[in-house]
Amino acid sequence: MEPQLLHDVADGVATVVVHHPAKRNAMTAAMWRALPPLLEELAADPDVRALVLTGAGETFCAGADISALRDSPEKAQQLSVLAEEALAAFPKPTLAAVRGYCVGGGAQLAAACDLRFAEEGALFGVTPAKLGLVYPASSTRRLVSLVGPATAKYLLFSGELIDTERALRTGLVDEVLPEGRLAERIAEFTRVLVSRSQLTQAAAKEFADGRTDREAHWREQARGSGDAAEGVAAFLERRAPRFSWTVRQAAVR
Repeated sequence: MEPQLLHDVADGVATVVVHHPAKRNAMTAAMWRALPPLLEELAADPDVRALVLTGAGETFCAGADISALRDSPEKAQQLSVLAEEALAAFPKPTLAAVRGYCVGGGAQLAAACDLRFAEEGALFGVTPAKLGLVYPASSTRRLVSLVGPATAKYLLFSGELIDTERALRTGLVDEVLPEGRLAERIAEFTRVLVSRSQLTQAAAKEFADGRTDREAHWREQARGSGDAAEGVAAFLERRAPRFSWTVRQAAVR
């Protein structure tokens, strides 16, 4: 099978798989280009309430395919930044499910997700110093926001790989699962995500990402959504809530 991004949608969750096992799921130029339109398609799908990004087999993504850097490193970086920004802007919760290597462009993609769950034994690294590349400013800021300036400098200055214990301690990952438990935990947690209010999630995502000009917008959305009334009624009636607001509704208002 050619290097590509695979995807499916089931039970409200879109799963995007980086598939290039011959090179530890390294991202080719074509794969970087394919990610933004795929994310746009999934964002518009009313059946998608959350997205999981993972890699084929036992590796998340070992970075960019180095052969793509030979002709024009700058162009290759532009493609990766566009893909990273599209992932960060996805309007529904995103979760990276990490096994094995999560390095270079792979770490860039994982950092652009809202959450990162990893299996014990995974290794993380940000490696432009090994290639003499300037890591993009936006990617650097995103990394600093996750792990703080000291750990970001450690990763960027050295290009060294860190294990899941250190990744968890520094905030690069949110949960570490024993070997063989990652898929089960992802399924369990995404069931929780799809049962919650999309209104709450969408507003919280913007606020947490630093947006400061949309408070009035979200107050308006909340007033017209009915989600709060439904949530309170469901709690008092001891039943699961049936939230009706969707990201698509906000787009058409």
